[in-house]
Amino acid sequence: MQKRVLGKSGLEVSAIGLGCMGMSFGYGAPKEKQEMISLIRTAVERGVTFFDTAEVYGPFTNEELVGEALAPLRDQVVIATKFGFDTSVDPRGSKGAPVLNSRPEHIKEVAEASLKRLKTDVIDLFYQHRVDPDVPIEDVAGTVKELIQEGKVKYFGLSEAGVQTIRRAHAVQPVAVLQSEYSLWWRRPEEEVIPMLDELGIGLVPYSPLGKGFLTGKISDDTTFDSTDFRTLLPRFTPEARKANKTLVDLLGTIAARKNATPAQIALGWLLAQKSWIVPIPGTTKLHRLDENNGAATIELTSADLRDIDTAAARITVEGARYPERLEQMTGR
Repeated sequence: MQKRVLGKSGLEVSAIGLGCMGMSFGYGAPKEKQEMISLIRTAVERGVTFFDTAEVYGPFTNEELVGEALAPLRDQVVIATKFGFDTSVDPRGSKGAPVLNSRPEHIKEVAEASLKRLKTDVIDLFYQHRVDPDVPIEDVAGTVKELIQEGKVKYFGLSEAGVQTIRRAHAVQPVAVLQSEYSLWWRRPEEEVIPMLDELGIGLVPYSPLGKGFLTGKISDDTTFDSTDFRTLLPRFTPEARKANKTLVDLLGTIAARKNATPAQIALGWLLAQKSWIVPIPGTTKLHRLDENNGAATIELTSADLRDIDTAAARITVEGARYPERLEQMTGR
């Protein structure tokens, strides 16, 4: 597996990381724990060194899983986790939206709890999961700066933050990484965010780089999801939207056939070709998908290939919002 450095931070990780959320949260019932521990350890054997989790995934169970799986391999890997939600508040009591909490004292409490669950003495990368409009970002950055000075955190990250927020945070404590949704079916970061990251030397970690599974070509307009799968809440995953959005998957399939690859590998290869400091974190619970995703790091997309993809993609209008309004409002602040 090739390595990449996330911006100017010096944080070196595998070119493709592993998003662990779906192992215990979000995509139906949690998977069998020992099976997922085995998958995570196999990922390390395959050269993956970058693992993404968060306290809210479960909550807590995903951090516990990642911590147990990686404890024997701790010196070989980079673990990213996140703060910023109030896990004591049931989102069903707040119109279905999670409750934000990035108050300094809460950030410190989350850090201590995450360290225990992750079975480690330092968090490699600590993201603010979503910007909290009730807490100045300078206070958030300052708190993480203190945690870095105390040796409890190595690098500071933001997730789904807006351009001005990133600049303000970066002035207090350098932001090493921005995590944001970015893929061939969500390209808004190209408008303002990616040029700013380039300017400031901040790495980009795209989550949902395969469009929450849609860009793999394995989801059709008649696919059914478990009631606990959060894709049932997403406008982009209605049967009508899936039918309309199949055009984008067909495009990936055409390029993939030419390259002796899969649609997923082309989607990930396209991301890797955008900037040398982009590291996608596709999630999976299956070994053959892990190997397929990792194989994207060896896909060579020429400038002509990239032109063909961009030209064809520009003619495709993706149908459906990526999030319900209440969740979309938490992004880009």
